Amino acid sequence: MRKVKTLIFAILPLFCLTCSKSKNSIEKKQGQDSLASCEQNLPDRFGVIKDSSSFVANNVSHRGMILIPAGRFNMGAKDKEGREDEYPQHMVKLSSFWMDVSEVTNAEFRKFVDATGYLTTAERKLVWEEIKKQLPAGTPKPPDSVFVAASLVFYQPHSIDGLDNAAQWWRWMKGADWKHPHGPKTNINGKDNYPVVHISWDDAMAYCKWTGKRLPTEAEWEYAARGGLKENLYPWGNEDVEKDIAKANTWQGSFPVSNTNWDKFGSLAPIKQFKPNGYGLFDMAGNVWEWCSDWYRSDYYKTVGGSAINPIGPSDSFDPMEPGVPKKVVRGGSFMCNASYCEGYKVTSRMKTSTDTGLEHTGFRCVSSK
Repeated sequence: MRKVKTLIFAILPLFCLTCSKSKNSIEKKQGQDSLASCEQNLPDRFGVIKDSSSFVANNVSHRGMILIPAGRFNMGAKDKEGREDEYPQHMVKLSSFWMDVSEVTNAEFRKFVDATGYLTTAERKLVWEEIKKQLPAGTPKPPDSVFVAASLVFYQPHSIDGLDNAAQWWRWMKGADWKHPHGPKTNINGKDNYPVVHISWDDAMAYCKWTGKRLPTEAEWEYAARGGLKENLYPWGNEDVEKDIAKANTWQGSFPVSNTNWDKFGSLAPIKQFKPNGYGLFDMAGNVWEWCSDWYRSDYYKTVGGSAINPIGPSDSFDPMEPGVPKKVVRGGSFMCNASYCEGYKVTSRMKTSTDTGLEHTGFRCVSSK
């Protein structure tokens, strides 16, 4: 059961929403999960999802996809700079699969919505009669202002008091959704080739079902992100993300106060603006976090053993930071990642969030086994 305070404070700023804590904070928490979740303590959408069972899958098309060859690789971090949940490194064997060249775009998601009438999580108003079934008897009903269609939008502050309080740069905004990424007065006109955002795991799964595809497993995602390189930190190799030429859409400058836009983008970028990796995949680092199919467990790698064949992740979720909130894995980092605060663009970096949560920096891509 989700925390009661998640409901009561669903309209309040977030407690911790981007990628990690400052290096000083990390040093103070030796032996613990060294980086905070990008989606820790998010307002709960309480599973109010439109039934997608009636969606009829299209015939699977490999247009816009690349065949990722079968192979073996060492999954997880090898150096000493990873999160605790990135260890131990272990051997994984995968069959071949097809993967989208880039993240699902606004134009592609619009086709799905037009065909099915689907409403994303961010577009649905919360229903108290449904929510209270999941809460202890006698829980008081919050004010009506809480029960609105809304999503989480990044706000760039003029100054901050440290990096430990992500509520300084996130706002819960009524009317924000995939068609209105910065609120009801904004739109995506002219942005057909931008990644669709404000997408929950539930939304991504509904889209995948309609296309006849699926979300990648976490192992498939990391294997594909490596692009055939072995033991490298990033999809392009080991060169620092800000050395020489821009390699991904990330944050340069002082997060979250100022962005130098050295990579030519201050926030979300269109797809395919940077060189692809060795498999021909674009934006496997930065731009938007990408959903995977796996449940998240902080101790999962410790249970895998010496090797695994086509692993699909654990059977349930457990995040010690929020034990009562089941979560799925997200990978790849976003435009908000900066080395001083978040290195989610590393191929081994793992993050997690609840299935009913979408944000301005979260999207997805699909895979297919046939």
